[in-house]
Amino acid sequence: MKLLITGGAGFIGSNFILNRIEKGDQVVNLDKLTYSGNLNNLVSVQNRENYSFVRGDIGDKSLVRKIFSECRPDAVVNFAAETHVDRSVIDPESFVRTNVLGTSNLLLETLEYWKSLSQEEKAKFRFHHISTDEVYGSLGFEDPAFTENTAYAPNSPYSASKASSDHFVRAFHETYGLPTLISNCSNNYGPRQFPEKLIPLMVLNAIEGKPLPIYGNGKNIRDWLHVFDHCDAISLILEKSKPGECYNVGGNSEKNNLEVVAAIINVLDQEVPRPDGKSYSEQIHFVKDRPGHDLRYAINADKIKKDLGWTPKFNFDQGIRETVLWYLANEDWVKNVKDGSYQDWIKKNYEER
Repeated sequence: MKLLITGGAGFIGSNFILNRIEKGDQVVNLDKLTYSGNLNNLVSVQNRENYSFVRGDIGDKSLVRKIFSECRPDAVVNFAAETHVDRSVIDPESFVRTNVLGTSNLLLETLEYWKSLSQEEKAKFRFHHISTDEVYGSLGFEDPAFTENTAYAPNSPYSASKASSDHFVRAFHETYGLPTLISNCSNNYGPRQFPEKLIPLMVLNAIEGKPLPIYGNGKNIRDWLHVFDHCDAISLILEKSKPGECYNVGGNSEKNNLEVVAAIINVLDQEVPRPDGKSYSEQIHFVKDRPGHDLRYAINADKIKKDLGWTPKFNFDQGIRETVLWYLANEDWVKNVKDGSYQDWIKKNYEER
């Protein structure tokens, strides 16, 4: 396939590109390279003939139009988004610009390109929008997991912006017939994740002797999905599903934040014990909870299993161990990604609480 991947220098997008390049796809990666975009994620394929990178914004109409004209993709996979709830609390406008206005612009340009295709090309074309389980809002401890029919009830500027983008994608299918797909995933983890997110933050703070900041009482629950499993699901949806479909993608691994941190500490205590012989658990530090912190997310992924035969391959214990070891083994990647702006944000978000 010829793929236009937006936001492909980020965590999930870069892992997806690496996967598709090895399958022989022709990939064009359009990424603005904001704080979490990192071309080091793709250094292993940067010189491959079937990969090219364009720095730019999905909100740039002329640039997106030019890429469509020159590359003639068979599909668009839209990862481009501002993604961190904490950042959305501090700067909600940037989430509206990228996630809402950017996505709507990308849809408009995709629609014009799609109209220009032959009937056979139109039938094969797909626009796959990557979204999140956070659009569904928060669950109680005993509530059933989210399904594709759960009503949207976003509680943060981030999830509100993603909910809006999902609605635009659906509307372009219903109004114009654009062959769109939406997948809503649970919390991803794995290699190449920007280190302000929970798992890499805990790993790196621990080995640097810094506090391990945990919001509130640490009892907030998320379903954890390995990024490799997520990429496999995206490929299946892209290749096998019908236009207009939506799929929930989850890891069948509900854990509260304390359980996640304990699993990380268990690996670190074994692999890189502290010089004083104490556990890294000594560094746990509870901080003031963030505004609008959803209690629990849980994904019911029965539909994608029934329709496409997908189930996650990673269990959490295996996945978290391999993830921690990846960060320990990739010091150069960590060093390059942790620049001054990232350090300033960490101070503002955690140390000032």
